[in-house]
This record gives sequence, structure tokens and C-alpha cells, in this order.
Amino acid sequence: MLEEHKAVILQKYARAWLARRRFQNIRRFVLNIQLTYRVQRLQKKLEDQNKENHGLVEKLTSLAALRAGDMEKIQKLESALDRAATHRHNYEENGKRCKATMEEKKWMTSPSNSSMILLEKSFELKTQDYEKQIWSVKEEIKALKDEKTQLQHRLEEERIICDGLKGEVARLSQQGKTISEFEKEIELLQTQKIDVEKHVQTQKREMREKMSEITKQLLESYDIEDKDCYEKEIEALNFKVVHLSQEINHLQKLFREENDINESIRHEVARLTSENMMIPDFKQQISELEKQKQDLEIRLNEQTENMKGKLEELSNQLTRSQEEEGTQRKTIETQNEIHTKEKEKLVDKIQEIREASEHLKKQFETESEDKSSFQQEASRLTMENRDLEEELDMKDRVIKKLQDQVKTLTKTIEKASDGPSGPKEYLGMLEYKREDEAKLIQNLILDLKPRGVVVNMIPGLPAHVLFMCVRYADSLNDASVLKSLMNSAINGIKQVVKEHLEDFEMLSFWLSNTCHFLNCLKQYSGEEEFMKHNSPHQNKNCLNNFDLSEYRQILSDVAIRIYHQFIIVMENNIQPIIVPGMLEYESLQGISGLKPTGFRKRSSSIDDTDTYTMTSVLQQLSYFYSTMCQNGLDPELVRQAVKQLFFLIGAITLNSLFLRKDMCSCRKGMQIRCNISYLEEWLKEKNLQNSLAKETLEPLSQAAWLLQVKKTTDSDAKEICERCTSLSAVQIIKILNSYTPIDDFEKRVTPSFVRKVQALLNTREDSSQLMLDTKYLFQVTFPFTPSPHALEMIQIPSSFKLGFLSRL
Repeated sequence: MLEEHKAVILQKYARAWLARRRFQNIRRFVLNIQLTYRVQRLQKKLEDQNKENHGLVEKLTSLAALRAGDMEKIQKLESALDRAATHRHNYEENGKRCKATMEEKKWMTSPSNSSMILLEKSFELKTQDYEKQIWSVKEEIKALKDEKTQLQHRLEEERIICDGLKGEVARLSQQGKTISEFEKEIELLQTQKIDVEKHVQTQKREMREKMSEITKQLLESYDIEDKDCYEKEIEALNFKVVHLSQEINHLQKLFREENDINESIRHEVARLTSENMMIPDFKQQISELEKQKQDLEIRLNEQTENMKGKLEELSNQLTRSQEEEGTQRKTIETQNEIHTKEKEKLVDKIQEIREASEHLKKQFETESEDKSSFQQEASRLTMENRDLEEELDMKDRVIKKLQDQVKTLTKTIEKASDGPSGPKEYLGMLEYKREDEAKLIQNLILDLKPRGVVVNMIPGLPAHVLFMCVRYADSLNDASVLKSLMNSAINGIKQVVKEHLEDFEMLSFWLSNTCHFLNCLKQYSGEEEFMKHNSPHQNKNCLNNFDLSEYRQILSDVAIRIYHQFIIVMENNIQPIIVPGMLEYESLQGISGLKPTGFRKRSSSIDDTDTYTMTSVLQQLSYFYSTMCQNGLDPELVRQAVKQLFFLIGAITLNSLFLRKDMCSCRKGMQIRCNISYLEEWLKEKNLQNSLAKETLEPLSQAAWLLQVKKTTDSDAKEICERCTSLSAVQIIKILNSYTPIDDFEKRVTPSFVRKVQALLNTREDSSQLMLDTKYLFQVTFPFTPSPHALEMIQIPSSFKLGFLSRL
């Protein structure tokens, strides 16, 4: 009983000690939270001070800009005042000149009429000039007064702004004082934190010592039989001690974070103090601005007073000049009375002259009436002549039409008469008129539809017809005719392609005809490397006068553009079918009911694509192949197009395999391998084994093999690295990590096996990109294939609507 009582007492003290420790920890935790809250408040205050400082800096910059604008306006006012002074000087000089002229006129006055008239006119002109000058000076004075009032308003606004800035500077200085208080509080918090850490460490040590003493006492006081139960209690206490040490470590981390926050606060406080150091500079700038404003006001007042004095002087001078002019007028009026009598005599003579002139005017009016009647008759005759000319033009057109009909009839009669005599030899040219060139391009290129041409026709028949017209232009030896035909043909091809950018059949048709036209230009160019493929009769049809190598380069560029658009249209048509047909549709028996464990059904993609299967992919490929063959596309170009399509199928399938874990399984690898075999059989059926299209599917076939192969031992890892050469290291690791077994006999890939494969692949030097570039285009080449058809034997069908062409 005594031993049990001792054990209970020990447990009581141990539990009390643990409770005290927990309470102390909780109190420290609460203190830490309070400290963090205070730190956050300090940070917010610092941020607010930063914003206010930025606003003050912006206001100071705006004040500086306003000051610069005011200085410019003051300079403008000074220049205006200088102009007014110059005007005043000019007015004074003009007044002096007027006085001198008036004095000269006083001495030079004579009884003659002409001198008096001249004096009156000069006097009136000068008075008008003086009035205009006075009016302009008044307007300038008004403008100066308006500018002065505006400047006064602005000075008042700037004073208000300066007062606000002074208040803000005072507030900032107060905030600077509070910053020092914040720094003191932060230092106190740091000292408290250091004391707490020291106290925690000492308590740890004391706790360990007490626990060791308790264990020794327990071991000494109890027998061996009771040791097991007390050892368990000691282990429990040790576990609690470990838990407490973990909590202490967590608290230490929190203290470290607080240290970081305090350091950031210190940096911000230092930055704010540096900004506050700039406040006295701003105060000096504001005081300088105020001084400059006072100086400007003083100068403006002085200038206004000077202007008033100058205006008073000008007004006095004008009144004096007007008084002098009044005395001069009186003398002139006395002279005018003398000359009025002479004017009356002159008026009588003028009336006689007017009567004679009226008589002459009547005679002139009668003559003008006769002239107007003659003009009306002339205008009527010109209208009749125009009507006759229009009738003649209409008759000429009718005559030309009849002549053309007669020519066509004579040609048909000649053909009928020459028919039984023997077959006519043709030169392989098509004659056309210069004015029919636009009609030729319209009917042969722009309005031509592929489905009406390809049936039972020579491949590239429009290209051969166009080249026969080129041969005719070459035989004329007229560079302008040939150049016009080639340019209009190339522009027509560009236009028809531009109008049908999404029409696969039209693009295929004109890609074929552009290549055939390019081959005809090479075949009949007269160059030896192309002539060696011709028959002797074909070599006679070579171009004789012009070299069209530049146009061949232009046509090859046009063909490249058509080919790229042709590939884009095929890719857009087949792209929605690839993933449902190659990945999602399950044609093998026994796979459709199985789903990978841990994945939900992808209803968003499967519901919309249930209709697409592998057969739909093959049907789309067959449609592309048949249209290319019907339009007479070169077999080498067909191979290049199929290679590009197979690359797109492989790239899109592999990219979707990387993105979908539910498709990375052994059964799905078997399905992909089966679909690749369908594509290979399609290539054999179309005799396209030499197109290198099969090689573009090699990364996809290796990915399918990787899904099916065993992935456990080191030999398996080596085999994967040796076989998967078309896949990059990133792609191999992605497939291994995404592998998900469907049923029980499949096993997950272990991380150790993935690490082994990754270690073996580190020696590789390949790209780090996971996804394949589906927009990549192989370089296209246009092979030279000479046409076996003789130009003399080609006949134009009536569906082409080219009856205006004639074979030569």
C-alpha cells in the first residue's frame, strides 16, 4: 500500500509538472500570436506611409511642372511688352513724320485742284491708320489684363497647394517620430524573444534532469516485478517529452519567421527614414517656389504700372496730333471753297461726256444681241453633229460584228472543204486576240470547276491549254503580249486559290495544274537537262524567243503556297477523327468492358465521338488519295502529302496518350498496335510503301510496344532503352509513370524500375520536350516529270467555253 501511495504521489507531481509545461507553452503561443498581430499592424502602417510619401513626391513633381509653365507664360508676357514698346516707338516716329509732311504741305499748298485732293486722301488714310493702331493697342491691353488675372488665379491655387504640402510635411515629420518608437518596440520584442528562448532551453534541461531523477528513484524504490509497469509509464512520459520538444521546435520556427518579419520591417523603416531625410529638401524647394512667386507678382505689378504710364503718354500724343490736324483741316476747307466753283464747271463737262457715252452704249447693245443669236445657232449645230457621230459609231460596231461573223463562216467553210483532201498538221499552238486575254483567264481559270474536267480528260489539261497560248505569244516575238499573259495567268491562279481556301478539291486541282504548267515551261524551255527527256517531235515545240526562268521561280513559289494551304485543309478535316479512331474506339474483343482502376468515365469526349472509328480514319485517307489521283497530282507529291498526314496522326495520338493516364495500359497498347497495322495495310493497298509515311509512325509504335512489354527486371530496363530510340527520355519516363493496369494480371511499374530506366537514359542527348509539334511541316519538293502528251493532239472540250481560240 505504501508503495502504491508513493507511486500515486509521483504521478501527481509529474502530471502537475506536465500541466504547468503545457500552460507555459500555450501562453508562449498566445504571446507569439499577439506579437505577429502587432508586427502586421506595423507593416500596414509602414505601407500607408509609403503610399503617402509617393503621393507627396507626385504632387511636388506636378508643382515643378506648373512652375515651368508659369515661367514660360511670363516670358511670353515679357515678349508681348517688348512688342508693345516697339509699337509705341513706331507710333512716335509715324507722328513725327506726319508732322513733317503736314508742315511741308502747308508751304506747298497751291490753288490747283489735284494737290488738294491728294492732301485730303492722305489725311483720311493717316487718320484711319491711327484709329486702327489705337484699336490694336487697346486689344493688346485687354489680352494682357486677362493673362494677368489668370496668373493671379494660378498663384492663388499654388499657394493653396503649398499650404497643403506644408501640412503633409508636418504630418510626415510626426510619423517619422513614431517610426523611432516602432523601432524601440521592435527591439523590445527581440529582447523578449531571446529571453523566452533562453528560458525554454533552461526548462528543457531541468525537465530532462528531473525525469532522470524520477526514473532513478522509481527504479530504486520498486522491486523487479513492478519495473515493467513503471517502465511503461516512463516510456509514456518520454513520449510526452518528445511531443513537447516537437512543439518547442515548432515554436522556434515561428520565432525565426518573426525574426524574418522584423528584419523586413527594419528595412522598410530604414527606407522610410531615408525618404523622410528628403523632406527638408522638399521644404527648401517649396520656399524657393514661394519666393519666385512673390518676385513674379512684383514684376507683374511694375509692368502693369509701366504699361499704364505708356498708354497715358500715347493718348496725350494722339490728342495733340488730332488738334494739329483740326487746324490743318480749317485751312484746307478755305482752299476747298475756292476750288468748288472750278468743280462745278468740270461737272457740266462730265455730263456732256456721259450723254455721248450713253449713245455709244445703245449701239453696243444692238451688236451684242446679234452676237447672241449667232451663238445659239452655233450650239444647235454642234448638238446635231454629236448625234450624227453617235449614229456613225453604232453603225461601225454593227459592221464589225458582221465582219466577225463572215470570218467565222469562211473558216468553217474552209475546214469543210479541206476535210476530205487530208488531215491538217497542227503546230501545238492556240491563237487568241489581245482583247480576249481576260476572257481566256476567266473561263480557263476562274470559272472552271474540277468535277467537270477530271472525268476522261488528260491530267493537267488547263495547264496544257495555257502553255499552248504561251507558245503562240512566244511565236509573235512580242514581249508585252507574253508578259501580260503570264502575269494574268499567275494572278488568276492566286485569285481562285484565295476564293477557295477551304475547298480541298479546288486546291488539289490547282496544285496539280500549277505543277503541270511549271513542268511544261521546263520541258519546252530549250535547256538540255530538260530536252533529253523529250521526243524529237516535242523538241521542235520548244520556245524560240523568250526565256521564262523567272516566271518558273514565281510559279514554284505559288505552288508551295497552294501545297501548304492544301495540307492545312486536310489536317483540319482529319484532326477531329484521330483521337476517337486511334485511341478511344476499341475494336479488339474483350477490351470494351474493361476500365482502368481509379479512373472515372470520360463522358465529355466519348459521348461526342462514338461515331468515329478506325474505319472512318481510313475512309478519310482514301477520299484524300482518290481526289488527288483524279486531279492528276504528281505521284511524288501524293507521297509527300500522305507522309505529312501520317506524321499528324502519330503526333496527335502520342500527345493525347501523354495527357491521359486511362489510355496507358497493356490492352490499349495492343489496340494502338492493331490500328497501326491497319494504316500499314492501307499504304500497301495504295502502293505507297516508298513514301516514308510508315517511319513517321515509329514513335507511336514504340510507345505501344512500351505499354505491352514487361517492366520489372534490369534486362527489361536495358531492352526499353535499346528499343525506344524514337522516343525521348522525357517521353519514356512519362509513359512509365502514367502506366495504369486494367486487371489483376497486370502489375504497376515500381518507382525503383523507373529510376533504373532514368539512370540508363541519362547518357542520351535528346530534347527535353514532352509533346510533339503537330504543326511541323516537311519540306516539299516538286519533281520534274515531262508530259508524254503531244501538244498537236490536244483538243479543247466545249465545256471549257473557249470557242474564241483557234488551233494553229
